[in-house]
Amino acid sequence: MSAPGSAAWLAAHEFRLSWREWISMMTANRRRRIPAVLITLLVFFVLLHLPAYLMVGGFASPGKVADKMTLLTVTIALALYVSLMLSQAMESVTRAFYSRADLDLILSSPTSSRRVFAVRIAAIAFSIATMAVLLGGPFINIMILDGGPYWLSGYAVAAALGAGSTGLAVAITVGLFRLLGPRRTRFVAQVVAAVIGAACVIGIQTMAILSYGTLARPGSLISGPMLAMAPPVDSAVWLPARAVMGDLAAAAAVVLTGIVLLGLAILVFSGRFGEHALAAASAPPKVRQRSGLRPFRRRSPASVLRHKEWMLLRRDPWLASQTLTQLLYLLPPALLLSRNFGDVAGSSTMVVLVLVTVAGQLAGGLAWLAISGEDAPELVATAPVTARAARRAKVEAVLGAAAMIFAPLLAVLALASPQAALVAAGGIALATLSSIRIQLWFRSQARRAHFRRRHTSSRVATFAEAFSSFAWAGAAGLAAGGLWHAALAAVFALLILGGAWLVSPRKASP
Repeated sequence: MSAPGSAAWLAAHEFRLSWREWISMMTANRRRRIPAVLITLLVFFVLLHLPAYLMVGGFASPGKVADKMTLLTVTIALALYVSLMLSQAMESVTRAFYSRADLDLILSSPTSSRRVFAVRIAAIAFSIATMAVLLGGPFINIMILDGGPYWLSGYAVAAALGAGSTGLAVAITVGLFRLLGPRRTRFVAQVVAAVIGAACVIGIQTMAILSYGTLARPGSLISGPMLAMAPPVDSAVWLPARAVMGDLAAAAAVVLTGIVLLGLAILVFSGRFGEHALAAASAPPKVRQRSGLRPFRRRSPASVLRHKEWMLLRRDPWLASQTLTQLLYLLPPALLLSRNFGDVAGSSTMVVLVLVTVAGQLAGGLAWLAISGEDAPELVATAPVTARAARRAKVEAVLGAAAMIFAPLLAVLALASPQAALVAAGGIALATLSSIRIQLWFRSQARRAHFRRRHTSSRVATFAEAFSSFAWAGAAGLAAGGLWHAALAAVFALLILGGAWLVSPRKASP
């Protein structure tokens, strides 16, 4: 056994905590679900090879030459990959600052705090590297089958990118902490993580729109002018791409770079990590200074409840990255709409599809926070309003938030195509109401801090919400294109809702 306080002993402790958190998140603390969860994940990993084959099948043919076209394709894919890993790493580091409740115990123990937080940073790096390997595994496996075993180096590159992303995430988060302070960093770090996670995808789609006026041809970016502007084949820019393609020297350089970035982050920041985390945990909330006493305004109970829900949604720190990421993906359709303003027929279907899909998913998260994520249920229960009125106010708050978000986009769409705007408004309303209804049927008491784990309360609700959003988006997109098949998609969405209602524990209306 490892000696208490040693790095190995602390690493085992971090592994146990991570395992318990993962089990809690995946099973909602129901241990009997563990076999089913593991089988589901295994099946999902196997099925992920199908889209991987559709995306990269045939790309890694035997004897693939590392020409500029190939190197550019692999580099763009790696850029997407790194942006995702860096976003996840920043979210993990931010949670380590604000969500761990063991700081007083750690800092008062006889163990070196530098060692404790060095191990904690390494544990975050291990989890991100594991995620990187699992997400990239199906794609690497397909390329190994097509091109041979030299693509195995992709696994080492994936792990190195995860470790390096964690080192960068620690540096960025600590830099924000020192620049902005503990209170502002909690929100800003989440926003930065969301922007980083979506930036590369949005950038590629933006280049495709500006070059070809469509979202459907991002791969066609690798042509003519862009290929001419790319660095020469022997440039160091292509080092990660060469590493993935089996160049052992390049792979060694990438792995070494990832280890160095992580090592520097541990060496430089682990000594002060505990102080920053303690300051973050004890950061007082912002108190607004008022010039004088203000009397209570006489308002109806429904108005007060709506105001309370909007205030809580606006203040929720962990909702920022979730919501902002979904809203950022609306930028390419908005750009597509503005570029094709005079001839919107070709782009209206794509714009409507994205708007309705995002509306359904966003409404599901907001509805969970308003309906199930109640931190003071006893206080609400003792209020002089009925439970029905309280739930109605929560629903109205979610509808109001969705309306404020999507109304400007619909107004712009209406200037270009009133018909498409009308169809999009109907689809957004149906997708939003469906997500809210599903959350009402499957509501369960939980804390708002458990927003990341909301899917564990009911797998049925999670899948019903997602499939319902996709079905309404499909119906709206087909209707925008003038196709009668929209009716079939709408019927499918209603069948999903009917099935969710039949298996839900609460079938009564709110």
